[in-house]
Amino acid sequence: MILRIFVFYPCWFLMLNCWCASLTNSYRSEPITQIPAEISSLQLSITHMMHNQPLILKTVEYRNPSGESFTITRFRYFLSNFSLETAAGKMITLPAAYFLVDEANDTTKLIKLNSVPTGTYKSIRFLIGVDSIRNVSGAQSGALAAETGMFWTWNSGYIMAKMEGFAPAVASPTHEFLFHVGGYKTSDNVLKYVSLSFPQPVVVSRDKQPQINILADAGKWFAPDTISFKNVAVIMAPGVNARKVAANYQEMFTVKNIAN
Repeated sequence: MILRIFVFYPCWFLMLNCWCASLTNSYRSEPITQIPAEISSLQLSITHMMHNQPLILKTVEYRNPSGESFTITRFRYFLSNFSLETAAGKMITLPAAYFLVDEANDTTKLIKLNSVPTGTYKSIRFLIGVDSIRNVSGAQSGALAAETGMFWTWNSGYIMAKMEGFAPAVASPTHEFLFHVGGYKTSDNVLKYVSLSFPQPVVVSRDKQPQINILADAGKWFAPDTISFKNVAVIMAPGVNARKVAANYQEMFTVKNIAN
């Protein structure tokens, strides 16, 4: 009797396990596959201005709010960390992308944002500059490559925005001004977010890749916190003057119109 139990028990246990497994499998739900949102793209077209005039490098003379005349030879800045606000008020963060906008290169003033979920949007948000994580990530490529001339050191980080030119009010023999605005650490942070509402709903679909036409007024660099060439001609490191200019240029963007 003892021998029979020893022999038949394993067989009975194996059959029970098989039956349980079969029962479990018969009630198991099929895996749920999450269908990703359909994506498309949209484009930003940026036009640089100086107050109410087109910005033209080297040849056209302008005046700042202090009445000082000047010409601009270089005008560049980074844009990154884009997000869109839906018609329902939900913020959609787009994949990380970094763009160096340069007045001397028209192609850089056309920014294509990919992987945009289809839908209707009412505003856009972006960062002027390069976020702190990228500032301490070492050598990088593309728009963030050191060869662009927009990088100091791993300690000081990226130049977020740059304006260079000449002004008779500058006391140096060359009369050159150099505004290299940077700083990502807490005490010297010049990173500025910009939020722009759309004058009409922006519809992104598979068949529609709208264009947002944006004006960027370089004249905003000089006010409301007055920047005079007699007082400030060179900014080449993080500090008070860099923070003043960044607070000014945060207001330089406006939406001109939408091409849906």
